[in-house]
Amino acid sequence: MTTSAPSVRARWLKTLHQWHWVSAAVSLVTMLLFSITGFTLNHAADIEGSPQVTQRQAQVPAALLHDLPTGPAPLPPALQAWLDSTWQIATAGREAEFSEDEVYLSLPRPGGDAWLRISLPDGQAEYERTDRGWISYFNDLHKGRNTGAAWRWFIDIFAIACVLFSATGVGILYLHDKNRPMAWPVLGLGLLLPALLALL
Repeated sequence: MTTSAPSVRARWLKTLHQWHWVSAAVSLVTMLLFSITGFTLNHAADIEGSPQVTQRQAQVPAALLHDLPTGPAPLPPALQAWLDSTWQIATAGREAEFSEDEVYLSLPRPGGDAWLRISLPDGQAEYERTDRGWISYFNDLHKGRNTGAAWRWFIDIFAIACVLFSATGVGILYLHDKNRPMAWPVLGLGLLLPALLALL
């Protein structure tokens, strides 16, 4: 027995609807976040921020400054543990710059920046942290700036979910086009308008 056209259409429609709502559920919150941060990024010059700068100083125990690397490398584990207990700074996996005069570690992060400097050989440590606020934080998440591997993976998964959401939406429009004659003109306008703006 051959499968009738209506049953094939119904099966495709059911499958597309299922993938459509699943991809929508996966990407809904992040799509909302990216839409809002798209607006804030587009008006970044109009949204004033008030960065908050925190500065700290401390004396590093002399025992932690022996046998330091000579080139770019992570801080020794004992020095990492001291920084974590003293200033709650997580430095694992970050490469520092070592020279005869100082140790310097850049600590960029979403929504702010920070750096650490240890003077050699006296062991005087300086730490400065800049916090640019929540809008800057979410803007940096939007751009994937200083976010790490886990967030980059998340953006990739989110992008795939958005592609599935859009592709299944087109498939559903195709199967319903007889009942929605304006679907294709509106879809064409959504393609034509940004293309014209980009060219002009």
